Amino acid sequence: MTCAAMRLAAPIGPIMDAPRAGARQLTQALFGETLDVLAGQGAWRQVRLRRDGYEGFMRASLLVEDDGRAATHTPCLPQTLIFPAPDIKAAPARPLYMGAQVRIRQWTGRFARLAGGGHVPRHHLRRLDEPQLGPVEIARMFLHAPYLWGGCSSAGIDCSGLVQMALRMAGHETVPRDSGDQARTLGAPLPLSLARAGRLRAGDLIFWTGHVAMMVDETRIIHANAHHMRVAIEPLKEALGRIEAGGGGPVTAIRRI
Repeated sequence: MTCAAMRLAAPIGPIMDAPRAGARQLTQALFGETLDVLAGQGAWRQVRLRRDGYEGFMRASLLVEDDGRAATHTPCLPQTLIFPAPDIKAAPARPLYMGAQVRIRQWTGRFARLAGGGHVPRHHLRRLDEPQLGPVEIARMFLHAPYLWGGCSSAGIDCSGLVQMALRMAGHETVPRDSGDQARTLGAPLPLSLARAGRLRAGDLIFWTGHVAMMVDETRIIHANAHHMRVAIEPLKEALGRIEAGGGGPVTAIRRI
C-alpha cells in the first residue's frame, strides 16, 4: 500500500479508534509530527503515527501535506506559544506543546520564525538532536498536568504518554506508546521484590497491569493517574497499597533504563 505522508497542522491531533464523532481517543499527534495516511473515509483518514507506529483515525481537516523537509526543533517546555508576529503582545497566540516538531526559517532577535508561519520565543526551543535533561527532570515538568486517557501533552496526558514523553525528550529514540509494550521492551528487567525493598533508584519504571510510574528518587514515584486525575508525586508504598486495594493488582514488572 502506498502511504501519503502528512503533517499535523493543529496543536494537538486526536487519534481515535473509529472514524466517527464520539469515538474513543487512542493517542495524540502533536503539531508538525508526520503521519502516514493509510486510507480515506470521508472527513476522516486512517493514519499511522511515525513516532511510534500507532494507528487510528484522524479528521482530515487537521492534516497538511508533508513537504519532505525535516523538522529541527521542539519546545523545551511543556507548553509555549506561537505568536503571529515577533511581538509578545501580538494576538492571537496558539499553543505549542513539548514533543511538537518545527523547522526554523529565521532567528529574529528574541524569536524564532517558523517555516509555515508564526514566531516562538527562541529560548523555548531546542534542537531535536540535543536532549538537555534526564527523564525524571522532564517528567517533573508535567507535575499537576491533568490526566487524560490517550493524552500526550501538558494539556492532558496519561501514564504511558508521560513515560514516552520523558524518555523521548531525554534522547531515547524508540519508545512504545502503551505501558504493556513499555514493560516488555524498555531497559532491563529488575526483580519484582525491589518494589517493596526500597532498593530502586530515580528513573526506574514500575508497571502494573495497564499502568506505569517512574521513580523520582528511592522512595517516590511520578505518574499520570486516574486517582489524582493529574500527574502526581507520591510515596511508592502508598501507591502500592492503594492500587492493590483498588483491584489494580500487584506490580507486574520493573525496568531500568
